[in-house]
Amino acid sequence: MDHGGRSTEEEHMRARRTTTARPPVTGFGMGTGRACVTTIPAGREIVIPPGGCTGWHYHRVRLEAVVLAGTLTRVLHDLTVEVHRPGTAFVEPAGIGHIHLGHNLGTEPVVLHVTPRLPEGTPFSIPTPAPAGATPEVCLHHTH
Repeated sequence: MDHGGRSTEEEHMRARRTTTARPPVTGFGMGTGRACVTTIPAGREIVIPPGGCTGWHYHRVRLEAVVLAGTLTRVLHDLTVEVHRPGTAFVEPAGIGHIHLGHNLGTEPVVLHVTPRLPEGTPFSIPTPAPAGATPEVCLHHTH
């Protein structure tokens, strides 16, 4: 099947992924008023378009993510809902016990910077059936 240049994983997640090496960022240090330099670790950039949903999945390794733009709504394995706005960070633990999905209910793309950077060709996520009590269409049910 032709995926328009996208991997099967990207097709499943309806998101675009790129590997990024970020330059140092200059900012102010923890309320001291002094400039500091922070290096953002290499990782992947994930973009979820408005209305997009990743589908249920899990990760082989622990991931740390920062929301760079947009608002991400995540539904976790126990069906709790977490909302992450720009500038917030979250951790996704590894393993099948941590199934989740993410969706974009907003009008602008959600852009995430996710670490660790995995070798090219390594699946970033593993699609999986919905956990008990949820359906694959859960994105449609969390509209507020």
